[in-house]
Amino acid sequence: MSRAHSAPAPEPPAPEPSAPEQPARGRPRSEAVERAIVEGVIKLLDDGVPLAELSIERIARTAGVGKATIYRRWPGKEELFVDVIRQAEPPDPELPGTSMRDDLVALLEQLRQRALLARSSTLLHNVFAQMKSSPKVWKAYHGTVVEPRRRITREVLRRGQADGELRADLDIDLLDDCFIGPMLLRTVMRLDADLPEGLSETIVDTLLAGLRPVSSPGA
Repeated sequence: MSRAHSAPAPEPPAPEPSAPEQPARGRPRSEAVERAIVEGVIKLLDDGVPLAELSIERIARTAGVGKATIYRRWPGKEELFVDVIRQAEPPDPELPGTSMRDDLVALLEQLRQRALLARSSTLLHNVFAQMKSSPKVWKAYHGTVVEPRRRITREVLRRGQADGELRADLDIDLLDDCFIGPMLLRTVMRLDADLPEGLSETIVDTLLAGLRPVSSPGA
């Protein structure tokens, strides 16, 4: 008796053509929008609006955006204001890394350039004056701008001690003040003092003359 042939298994259905890939949902940060917001703040400050009167609503209206657009990028006007200041400043310097002396000169030169910029910009000068009158803004600026730069300087000084370029018994925090202090003094308190080219090298070399390790007699 012949075996009955079983019916061939049905072929699986052809897969449906996949739908075109959809763009990821969300609200990507737009550089154009952020630039409009920052320029809105600058315009208000340039028009003489005090920091205390810079509300998010007023900034949004000037920038042509909604308040929610600003809050998605900054928690409040203080953080936005600090961001505006950061963008108005020279970029952090690229350290040569050839020696402690060269790195310190680069750090001080950045401060000198920043001071020259503040003197030539009425807007930036007024912004710093207003910022210092607001403890919350000053604290935010110190935490996001000042302290990171101080950490860089302290790290350069520690490397100098480790490499024998600096006496090992010196306090790093005090040294930080010693190197940065003269430039800040001319920036903040002595606005009539010159900031000539070569000042950074002069400050660093003058201090290092007394801070380098002294070789023992006959060494």
